Amino acid sequence: MLICPKCQNEQEDGAIECARCGIVFAKYERYRASEAQGKRKKKEKPEGVLLSVTHQDSSLHFWGRALVFAGMIWIGWKCLFSPIGPGSYAMNSLLHYVNLPFHEAGHVLFRLFGSFLHSLGGSIGQLLMPIVCLAVLLLKTRDAFGSTVCLWWFGENFIDLAPYINDARSLSLPLVGGNFGHSSPYGFHDWEFILTESGLLRFDHAIARFAHFMGSLLMILAIAWAALLMLRQYQELRR
Repeated sequence: MLICPKCQNEQEDGAIECARCGIVFAKYERYRASEAQGKRKKKEKPEGVLLSVTHQDSSLHFWGRALVFAGMIWIGWKCLFSPIGPGSYAMNSLLHYVNLPFHEAGHVLFRLFGSFLHSLGGSIGQLLMPIVCLAVLLLKTRDAFGSTVCLWWFGENFIDLAPYINDARSLSLPLVGGNFGHSSPYGFHDWEFILTESGLLRFDHAIARFAHFMGSLLMILAIAWAALLMLRQYQELRR
């Protein structure tokens, strides 16, 4: 004899839906399974999410991530030890042109909040995008390795901004549109305007060094996190 899992009413064998409450048994079981899986995800500890290698157990996944990991180390090394100035690796790399659209989008987004935030919005925009991607990958898709790449990208953006901050007084860097800071109207160079208006212009080099330090620290942390995940995945493949 079949018992309805919702109202406990006895049913005939082979019944598809409950004669009393009307639930469809197959749909109800799928709902209960989905609900149980959701509860398990909620109970999952943060460290479990950060170090998860679930569904990454194939050798193809491993070697693909190994290639990305090697790129993180190679580009990270160049960024960490490049000068903070016109010769900066970050500002002359392909990633700079990936960051640039998010920088310009930040200007558009923050234009409504006044001239100061309009200028600062470009830097906020290029820092915000990797954080959004990190949050989605870590909290939504539970992709820990993808999150390490986003954290690494977040750090790279700090290093990408450091030469721009450092240029606030010298105004020698080329800007979007082919202009230079020294020949452009006041306010065209974001960090000249930001630091002048905030009274911090004389600290431009110190702030740039701090941005480079923060970026370096974040990139090293991301690489260490990725290395731990690669080790855990390698151990899973060996089993």
